[in-house]
Amino acid sequence: MKKKTKTLLTAVAIPLAVGGVSGFLTRNSMEVFRKLKKPSLAPPGWLFPIVWTILFLAMGTASWIIWESPRTRKRTEALRVYGTQLAVNFFWPLFFFLGKWYKLAFAWLVLLGWLVWVCIQKFYGISRKAAYLLVPYLLWLVYAGYLNLFISLWN
Repeated sequence: MKKKTKTLLTAVAIPLAVGGVSGFLTRNSMEVFRKLKKPSLAPPGWLFPIVWTILFLAMGTASWIIWESPRTRKRTEALRVYGTQLAVNFFWPLFFFLGKWYKLAFAWLVLLGWLVWVCIQKFYGISRKAAYLLVPYLLWLVYAGYLNLFISLWN
């Protein structure tokens, strides 16, 4: 297997693993979600794992593009922000579904959105394609923020 293929598979596997572990830890989350008072634009529970899988694939691909760029301080900073947002992403479902700390989860989601915005900016300075791959993720977080805000107010 070529080195670039291995690094791409690794880069994609990392966010999928992060999502997979948090998903495993919150495996009864759709039961919790079903019982919540939600805003009218809330999607069905089955949609979440599909969307997150697509977003994790895009995130991994974006990080791979940055990883394959020349080693510079900008690249190191971009990958550091990427890793930080991935760690923050891991904890949100734990706060929301396991802890049922909806207000904390909302604040955490705002932090995550800001980190993704910073990550997009850092990626853009290296690769526009990598930055654009993260835009759907940021948009999904805005939508998730809408859901989380109303859930935190109504539950």
